[in-house]
Amino acid sequence: MIEQPNLNYVDKLAGDDIEFRVQLIDIIKNEFPLEKEEYIEHISNVRFKETAEIVHKLKHKFNILGMQNSYKLAVAYEMELLDGKHDSKSEFNEVLDTIEEYIKTI
Repeated sequence: MIEQPNLNYVDKLAGDDIEFRVQLIDIIKNEFPLEKEEYIEHISNVRFKETAEIVHKLKHKFNILGMQNSYKLAVAYEMELLDGKHDSKSEFNEVLDTIEEYIKTI
């Protein structure tokens, strides 16, 4: 089962600075869909190196959204891709879908 994203880390980082919190959330909401789209384009066209590069970017959002297990998955998946494999593709895609649904609610 995929862990659920949360804003605990964002809240901890922002503290009482509401403006900073809003900025962090806006960055996630704006960047994530574009990065997911780029990931889908690269993986669909079997461009492993480029896919690994975007997975590298995406994994940091997993961490920010409190998804430590998903972050570990992304690290392993990035290495797989660099080896020309994509065994974790399905599980990684589930994480992306989970985050996509979550950011619609924040």
